[in-house]
Amino acid sequence: MKNLDTICVQGGWHPTKGEPRVLPIYQSTTFKYDTSEQMARLFDLEDEGYFYTRLANPTNDAVAAKINELEGGVGCVLTSSGQAANFYAIFNICQAGDHFITTNNIYGGTYNLFGVTLKQLGIDCTFVDPDWDDARIEALFRPNTKCFFGETISNPGGVVFDIERFADMAHRHGVPLIVDNTFATPINCRPLQWGCDIITHSTTKYMDGHATQVGGAIVDSGQFPWDEYSDRFPGLTTPDASYHGLTYTKAFGQKAYITKVVTHLMRDIGSIPAPQNSFLLNLGLETLHLRVARHCQNAQRVAEWLEQNPRVAWVNYAGLKSNKYYTLAQKYMPNGTCGVIAFGLKGTRDDAIRFMDNLQFICIVTHVADARTCVLHPASHTHRQLSDEQLLEAGVRPDLIRLSVGIENADDIIADLQQAMDKQ
Repeated sequence: MKNLDTICVQGGWHPTKGEPRVLPIYQSTTFKYDTSEQMARLFDLEDEGYFYTRLANPTNDAVAAKINELEGGVGCVLTSSGQAANFYAIFNICQAGDHFITTNNIYGGTYNLFGVTLKQLGIDCTFVDPDWDDARIEALFRPNTKCFFGETISNPGGVVFDIERFADMAHRHGVPLIVDNTFATPINCRPLQWGCDIITHSTTKYMDGHATQVGGAIVDSGQFPWDEYSDRFPGLTTPDASYHGLTYTKAFGQKAYITKVVTHLMRDIGSIPAPQNSFLLNLGLETLHLRVARHCQNAQRVAEWLEQNPRVAWVNYAGLKSNKYYTLAQKYMPNGTCGVIAFGLKGTRDDAIRFMDNLQFICIVTHVADARTCVLHPASHTHRQLSDEQLLEAGVRPDLIRLSVGIENADDIIADLQQAMDKQ
């Protein structure tokens, strides 16, 4: 299958004679084998198979295979949340004493994960403004820098990440580029085609699309040359004592990185999705190609309406020709970006909150990117833990309203926004 819409519907699960047409839920923690030797070979990574759901489960693996096919990778692992995916993606190649670089406009939870929690584990992170010139950013690479991280479209600011630019930069310094592709999804952007090495997703968002499960995913391109930088990535290129001296790059080749996520991090930390959640995720994936197009169509109309509204101070949506990131968006996402719009009203922070309280069917929820239109004030909600200075560094203005445009009728969405403004 070559077309993404067909992969959305048919990918991952390929039943044979007498098997269920719909992906079944393998709701079992364990799997039976006939001999002790069979089980031992699984534990030694000498055979493939299922023996404990923390490491692998048929339902989870079928959905991971679909996402991997959509992104064009060599392997994918599902996690229990997008946060777990981002943590694993970094921790798989970083340890105490290491360093990595990330853009400063990433999701608030990820900002805190990188800037606070990972520091408690001895992993240092430098935040950079992607609008800085190359020389300023490249001066921040260190001998112990292990990767560069960014979001295809930043949450909540809507900044478009220049994937090719930062892939080239990361590779000049011998490290992989990790891209969170949650907002664009592989329907609108496939970062691996632009030099990205590893992709993460919060599958809770557009991939699910119905706010029914929390999950994440990591996709490996298989293209980063770990062995060329063996001193920098010993976890992948030197023997692992916990697997009788196995070396991942020698044993698994292109799948070294993604295999280590399972055999090391999932084994020791967990954070797996429940098979029931993966089943729900798969239902969302089957209509992803249809929903993303409608999200983008509606968001374009709403953004154009907001841009012309006298009560609106500013709008950031890369689909607008006047937008700073329009050219980048056309390069990486010519068919549309996503359904999330960042904008601010004329007035105070309290005016923004009052506007949101006046909305009728557009709900205030700590969520984004599902079928229903929803709204959030990041400075008061998702980024509440950040100081005023950190908010500005993360590109979150006090008046920023994050509007996630759903797949309802666009006229109804605009009408609700209008009546809420009229009550100001």
